[in-house]
Amino acid sequence: MKWISYRVNGQETYGVYMEEEKVIWNVPALEESVSGKRTLPNTLVEGIASGEEFTQQVKQWLKAAGEKETKATAISAEEVEWLAPIPRPLKNIMCIGKNYRDHAIEMGGVESIPTDLMVFTKAPTSVIASNEPIPAHAHLTETLDYEGELGVIIGKKGKDIPREEALDYIFGYTIINDVTARDIQKRHKQFFLGKSLDGTCPMGPWIVSKDEVQDPHRLNIETKVNGEVRQQSNTEYLIFPIDEIISTLSEGMTLEPGDIIATGTPAGVGQGMNPPNFLKSEDTIEINIEQIGTLSNKVQ
Repeated sequence: MKWISYRVNGQETYGVYMEEEKVIWNVPALEESVSGKRTLPNTLVEGIASGEEFTQQVKQWLKAAGEKETKATAISAEEVEWLAPIPRPLKNIMCIGKNYRDHAIEMGGVESIPTDLMVFTKAPTSVIASNEPIPAHAHLTETLDYEGELGVIIGKKGKDIPREEALDYIFGYTIINDVTARDIQKRHKQFFLGKSLDGTCPMGPWIVSKDEVQDPHRLNIETKVNGEVRQQSNTEYLIFPIDEIISTLSEGMTLEPGDIIATGTPAGVGQGMNPPNFLKSEDTIEINIEQIGTLSNKVQ
């Protein structure tokens, strides 16, 4: 299933997007139309937190609605304002730095390839939806850069998670553009400020349920800027695979439903080009990840 958050008639809600029909099933309304009552939480994060039963119930309701051949609680995707699937994360987005060998080399040579997980975060206020403008922040930075990444959404609470169990803690997958102000990052000698400008974490357009992704370590990933391919790789080249990332992050720190992990970006960022080629106003960035979809945003 493709889980989305959206706004319609001034109200924020969430649902399941049916890509073939281009309609959205309003999940809380779907529950009421099928069961005659409304008990579901008001946000997707709260739904994720309610556990696997939540996903199974929604599947049953979708099946029941299909058997009734009714679209009473479905709405055209063109009639709503799409939001990031988790519009306001409860915590910072956890990001893994230099997690592709080729990217580590382009940013600092062979000696910069990490031997341990390199972690930084982006502020919740940096999150925007697919097709929402990325602010150029021209008064603050001249070196705005893109980073296409596979995003992982945690589905249940856990601490000190064994690596062999780590994938069981995933709710689903999304796409993240870890937009970075390189000059701010360099000036402050740390990542947070350069990674957390408002609007510099495009996410979406949806979360794909984990059962619809055959192997998260075998996904093609591609980033285009104005139609030109800049990044092209596969998640099989992650230095630290997803199960290791989750297990390491959970060592002594509790992961919770709705937590977001950006798993790292491959080579081809603007900083790594010769000469460097940074984003400018009106540039369009499209990130496609196999089995998930395409995240698209324009700099303005």
